[in-house]
Amino acid sequence: MNCTTSRTGKSGWKTGITLTCLLLSLSLFGQKIRLTADKKEVPAHDFIQFTIDWDKPAKNLNPFVDVSISGTFQSFDGQVKNIQGFCDSEDGKTYRLRFMPEQAADFRYHIQFSAPGIARTFSGNFRALPSSLKSVLEVSKDYPAHFQFRNRSKFFFWNSTTAYWLAGWKDITVIDKSLERFASIGINRVRVAINGRSEGGVRWSEPNVKESDQFTLKLNPWVARFPESLDSPAFDVSRMHTPHWKQLDHIMMKARQLDIVVSMIFYVDGLDHGCDPFKLQQMGNAFEKMYYQYAINRFAAFPNLMWDIANEYHLFRTPEWAEAMGSFVRQQDPYKHLISVHGSGNFPFRKSPWADVVMFQSWDECGGFDFVSRAMKDQIALGAPKPVVNEEYGYEGHYPPWGCGATAAKERPDGRSAINRAMLAWEIYMAGGYQTTGETAEFGTGAGEDSGGGWINGRGNDKMIMLRYYQQIRKIFEKTAYWQMTPSSHLTNYGNYCLAQEGVEYLLYARNPHCRVKLPDNTRFSVTKINPLTGEETSLGIIDSHTDNAAWQYRLQLNEPTVFHLKRVAQ
Repeated sequence: MNCTTSRTGKSGWKTGITLTCLLLSLSLFGQKIRLTADKKEVPAHDFIQFTIDWDKPAKNLNPFVDVSISGTFQSFDGQVKNIQGFCDSEDGKTYRLRFMPEQAADFRYHIQFSAPGIARTFSGNFRALPSSLKSVLEVSKDYPAHFQFRNRSKFFFWNSTTAYWLAGWKDITVIDKSLERFASIGINRVRVAINGRSEGGVRWSEPNVKESDQFTLKLNPWVARFPESLDSPAFDVSRMHTPHWKQLDHIMMKARQLDIVVSMIFYVDGLDHGCDPFKLQQMGNAFEKMYYQYAINRFAAFPNLMWDIANEYHLFRTPEWAEAMGSFVRQQDPYKHLISVHGSGNFPFRKSPWADVVMFQSWDECGGFDFVSRAMKDQIALGAPKPVVNEEYGYEGHYPPWGCGATAAKERPDGRSAINRAMLAWEIYMAGGYQTTGETAEFGTGAGEDSGGGWINGRGNDKMIMLRYYQQIRKIFEKTAYWQMTPSSHLTNYGNYCLAQEGVEYLLYARNPHCRVKLPDNTRFSVTKINPLTGEETSLGIIDSHTDNAAWQYRLQLNEPTVFHLKRVAQ
């Protein structure tokens, strides 16, 4: 059955979707299979959703295994994209397919629905409209240590935090408020688990985070015979638990509204309890691939998405598995979102084509400026420049027995304070890398002052101020052309840090009482002094490098870390 349409576009194609396309029905032996589209026109970089309703699926049908939905979408200029759909109800009555047009164009589609003894095709047209929406995030082709949106609208300054169990909130208003809070203080990427299982925060030396009427640490991506069992949920890995996935849908949609990229993590602490139904013996089998494929089919049409193959994969999987699953996701994702995998201080996938981001876990000073600098240099030496991220370097107020060496922050009472973490973030950024932080879980969930959750589940309160320091970092960098600047600490002194596009722009992070930077002789620069914690700016006017032997020095003694921004002005 083909859609009829009502008007003709510039390409000569008929466009718009009339009632016969919005409501397509096929009767088969008393059964009705109906296709609906959620809109007639869609902005580019948003998605159109098609829903197939089947009123009487067979009782013995497994809709996640026995039914397939696929679509072919062709634009007027002949570009074709193939998309897979997914089952969205455990009774097999509802299926969806999501398509994100990446250009303004008229599109023709053919959607195939296949079940035992049934094969049907629905066809029609729709229009994608010009829009200013941000597209998929990718590694910049011109500046491969940095990120840029595919439609080249702007660069993306990665300011990220952790909220593993955000989907564990039973009230979506808590999720909404948590994401709104993140957006209000400059967070533009958040890490969220699809699958995780824990007895409580005591697992990570965070006793104030417990299960409660509002919140659970037992995520159930599959149908479970015993969903409340920590160790033996008895997952049926051939069937998805759709209420959980709808919760993740909501997170993606809300984050999209707020310009937040969500890093979907397939496993968090997969070694724990009943989290991993596959274990080493069945890792990478058909049902584990089905799990990854289902997530791809469901979420890939969201532009604000990236994939994390697993959190700390090395604790419960092999590098070969990570390589295979990363390659699988790269092959199956029709929009080629960013992919990486979270591990430790070693990243074996530096040259792997699927690994877009070099991602480390290196705590405290061990993961600061020197560590990131070496990682950046090593990546260039391999001939595969990529962004480098320290994805975990110790959370605020978080003092488990692990971390960097004996002289590291964990040995000091304030070693992982909000200011300490922000200063370490400055080190990482000044080395040319990026970072992901995590807020304190002191204000807990179900225990103590039940007003937080921090890095465990994303909820915060007004007492949690650390991310405001990170917001200032983002604001400062976004006033510069930071992607054009490279680590240049050889130009400064006293152990301070410098990013520079030499002769054009300099960003200095002064950690010591004095700050000096070498400049091209006989050039003029505007100089701004900035408080890195508050963002308060003080103009120091225009300086001429010739008056100070091809350099500039701040003449007063500094009593706290300070940022200086120098930008060349016309002679």
